[in-house]
Amino acid sequence: MANSKGIDTLKEQFNKMNENALTIPNILSLFRVILIPFFVFFFLSGKYAIAVSIIFISGVTDLLDGKIARRFNQISDLGKLLDPAADKLTQITVAFTFFIHFLDSKDQSLKLFSYVFLLFIIKELLMIVGSFVLLGMDIVPTSAIIFGKIATTVFYLVMGCLMLFSPTFGVFNKFFTLPNVVIIILVSISAFCTLLAFFSYVPDTVRKLKARKG
Repeated sequence: MANSKGIDTLKEQFNKMNENALTIPNILSLFRVILIPFFVFFFLSGKYAIAVSIIFISGVTDLLDGKIARRFNQISDLGKLLDPAADKLTQITVAFTFFIHFLDSKDQSLKLFSYVFLLFIIKELLMIVGSFVLLGMDIVPTSAIIFGKIATTVFYLVMGCLMLFSPTFGVFNKFFTLPNVVIIILVSISAFCTLLAFFSYVPDTVRKLKARKG
């Protein structure tokens, strides 16, 4: 009965989100999701310039959808879920492709360090699953907070640096190449910010769970 009630509540939440869902910001968020398999295809095909361009376009549309939503009052319940979902799926994909690439590296230090990318994947998967669980309990998940925004910004800056100047797949590595130690430091900083962001969501989530029980 409890599972059935949770599923019914989840359906009700999604039905509410479908109201006034056809907006330009939501279309842009959906467009970012559609770009993901194209990034994977071109990255794994060795066409790194195109892959970088896709991530750049994804980042621009991410900035635009928020600005448009606020400027033209097109903020919707679906957008509050779709926008972060597009971010998380993109980050999971980028982290996974980098994990596969560095795992296959001939440099032993980078090969061992490749497992750090799993941290990004696990964190985002936990956030996605947690959001669905909360919605099933009729609890609205916590919106992005300052630590989450900082972590996302740092993630894209670091991954962007790798895409541009990594020794093996950097688009401009002929002009400048990041030393391995710098790559490890940059990714470690991003990983730390990701952990900080994850734990920053805990207090508000616990508060909502306690309120729900009360």
